[in-house]
Amino acid sequence: MKNPSLLFVLLLTLSQFAVAEPQKKTAAPAPARDTVLLPADSPQLAKLKILPAEQVPEAAAEALNGRVALDEDHTARIFSPVLGRALRINAKVGDTVKAGQVLMQMDSPDLGSAVADSRKAEADLNLKKRAIERSQLLYEHGVIAQKDLESSQADMAQSEAEAVRARAHLSNLGGARGGENYAVRSPIAGVVVDRQVNPGMEVRPDAVNPLFVVTNPSHLWAVIDLPEHDLSKVKVDQAISLEVDAYPGETFNGKVLSIGTLLDPATRRVPVRCSVDSKGGRLKPEMYARITPLADGQRLVVRVPNTALVTDGLYSYVFVEAAPGRLQKRRIALGEQSREYAVVQEGLKAGEKIVTIGAILLNAELAEGK
Repeated sequence: MKNPSLLFVLLLTLSQFAVAEPQKKTAAPAPARDTVLLPADSPQLAKLKILPAEQVPEAAAEALNGRVALDEDHTARIFSPVLGRALRINAKVGDTVKAGQVLMQMDSPDLGSAVADSRKAEADLNLKKRAIERSQLLYEHGVIAQKDLESSQADMAQSEAEAVRARAHLSNLGGARGGENYAVRSPIAGVVVDRQVNPGMEVRPDAVNPLFVVTNPSHLWAVIDLPEHDLSKVKVDQAISLEVDAYPGETFNGKVLSIGTLLDPATRRVPVRCSVDSKGGRLKPEMYARITPLADGQRLVVRVPNTALVTDGLYSYVFVEAAPGRLQKRRIALGEQSREYAVVQEGLKAGEKIVTIGAILLNAELAEGK
């Protein structure tokens, strides 16, 4: 070639372009110092729990321990008014019964005595009625004195009183007119939630426990033992929210019905009774519950679980999912904080997805990368 130096320069230039070009294609932008990038198939991503930040009514006080209880205004605790022995049980726990339905039949000598007393009083009353008719006739013909007539009238008045007493007693026992077969009936419609009697068992009217408990399951109470220092934050008709372990993340609505007038000197707490919507019977009596009195005006606030928080010095942070696999550490300002949740005042909007489980591990990974 006439100019070999020119050819060498040309080949050197082309080789530089050939080396530089692949470097541009393989280089990736470094993630920000507050961001963790996880591939879609990353095992670490599978261990994280990411949920939207929820918006809830503002609380007037910290969540209080309570329990779900039967609504005593819609509950009947059924005893037997007579002594006897159970013959046949017609209802079991879980059965739906109507008002007046027979729950149990029993043999009762007390019922037989009540029937006999009523019949005896009626017979005596009829006898005294005939006696006073004769006395009235004899008095009109001057055969007997007026004091004898008055004595017959007094006897009939006593017989009438005894007959009324015997009829009332028999009516209180169910109005039976013969035999010793007594039927225990449900006074209300509802569901049998407890039964403390079996066939052949002796039944006493002074028993400690009721034979049957019948309640309307659509009506429930929530009972709170309110600390003395929170007494000013709760009032009658105030809205509440209720949570139970059986339905994590779900709230049930209710309101305060009454506040106790006496403070327990041992626990320094006041009993508070609330109504609650069981959402079709999902809540069950004797469930433990966390009950939160709500502030007036029903202002909504953003709430996050404490497991989503990362503390760094004086500040709190959460990891927000900016895009699938892209988790950004964001500083937030907290308001009221309870044992399980914290209210976010600034830095997070309702519906933004945050890491609720695994935030501490992500923060450790960021620290290692710095």
